[in-house]
Amino acid sequence: MSITLGERIPHANLNRIKNGVDSVSSEQVFDDHKVVLFAVPGAFTPTCSEQHLPGYIQQMKSFRELGIQVACLAVNDAFVMDAWARSQDAPEDLIMLADGNAELTRALGLELDGTGFGMGVRAQRFALYAENGVVKILHVEAPGEFRVSSAQAMLEAINAR
Repeated sequence: MSITLGERIPHANLNRIKNGVDSVSSEQVFDDHKVVLFAVPGAFTPTCSEQHLPGYIQQMKSFRELGIQVACLAVNDAFVMDAWARSQDAPEDLIMLADGNAELTRALGLELDGTGFGMGVRAQRFALYAENGVVKILHVEAPGEFRVSSAQAMLEAINAR
């Protein structure tokens, strides 16, 4: 069962590249912050690289103006996430989170079985908005879709609150 509105983001350990590989807990990312977390099935995959991440990069100014941090999550390692961010010219304040063991993805109940495609366990394509670690908006894409987790869709949902 996946996380629902009003629930706290569960504890998980994630990685990112800062000064080498930096371990960060979900509490460090979410507590005392407004955060949009969007998840992709994999770095460097077509929809993720051509639409999902670029859309958030293009809208970073809008999120900043709302005082919202943006984080991207994928079941990849920190080096892949860093290389992907660099290849996309992602701004430094877009937090690239590596969930290499799918710890947070599974804790959220939003994993995807990609074994049929040789990808193992991955994150479903989704986006959520949390304040102080509590989920306020959750948009999970239907299989093969890319609509409700886009940067524009999240901005519209946040502004409609």
